[in-house]
Amino acid sequence: MKRPFILISVIALLLIITGGNPFSPYRATQGVLAENFTELETGVQRQANGIYVVKALTRMPAVKPDMVKWWFADYMQTSEHYKMWHPTAHLWMDWENKIPGEIVGASHLVHEYIGKDLHKLRIQFVNPADFLEEYQERDDQFVVCAKTGLLEEPLYMGSMCHVVNETDFGSVMRSTFWLGQIHKREANKEVTSIESIIGNTALARTLIANGQLPTDLMVHAIEEMGYLSDFLPDLYKQERKNIELVADH
Repeated sequence: MKRPFILISVIALLLIITGGNPFSPYRATQGVLAENFTELETGVQRQANGIYVVKALTRMPAVKPDMVKWWFADYMQTSEHYKMWHPTAHLWMDWENKIPGEIVGASHLVHEYIGKDLHKLRIQFVNPADFLEEYQERDDQFVVCAKTGLLEEPLYMGSMCHVVNETDFGSVMRSTFWLGQIHKREANKEVTSIESIIGNTALARTLIANGQLPTDLMVHAIEEMGYLSDFLPDLYKQERKNIELVADH
């Protein structure tokens, strides 16, 4: 009689630890490319496999998707530019493998505060189609996706997408982050490791991405995209004027 009880207990414990889906890297992408409002636009949810989904919606009056693309792919080159994006939380930045006018394939190296904690991150931009099966490039939409990880250790810790959809008043940006996708990194590739085996259980994901970090990240995204929305239209307009003046001379 004890053996079935022990077996059931062990299975139950494994389900608790793994979230019923051991080592699953699955990221919930429903609604990421949506143009209409979805059930969760700003907030935090936890998937069955332990991955935290963090969402933030930003209304961006007078901003066009091409302006956001220009900010990422062309303009943002120095720490001073990066600090404009969040004057109190952003400290330092650099680029790795950056080609002017392009963002896919580049890695953004940053020091920034998320909540009260300083994070040193490597944000490796990838083709949005790698994450979003339904993605198609459009003139009225800009999508940027990345694998997020540690700057000083070869570890991925999650992923993210920013989706900017044009509207009658400007644009709406939907930012989605997935916390708890643990993979060792060699250059820009994921490799099998003990870190990923242990780290990709629901229990480990819960401990790594504790309850405060997802909330802090949500607040950080709301703040930084709010700053970007405020200054980007005027900055874009002024920079375009400067380019035209140089061309005329």
